[in-house]
Amino acid sequence: MKRLYPQVTPQVLALLGVVEGEMDPQELQERLHLTDREYFRTRYLKPALAAGLVEMTIPEKPNSRLQKYRLTGQGEVLAESSKQGKGRK
Repeated sequence: MKRLYPQVTPQVLALLGVVEGEMDPQELQERLHLTDREYFRTRYLKPALAAGLVEMTIPEKPNSRLQKYRLTGQGEVLAESSKQGKGRK
């Protein structure tokens, strides 16, 4: 089977699996059990944003303390297909 998202890492898939609605970075880190903020940003958040799977709620102010993240339509599809794939094993 051909993969639709070859650039998606296991870290990005893990992130997609924990996003519910709009969440701030601290909530996401806690759900992923990560303590290093920079590691979370470089390995999880930035690649998910670059792949168009996660989006900012305030894109015009990327450094806002009120910034939250949510799945895009593409991210929702991939998160759902990933969950279904785990159930088939």
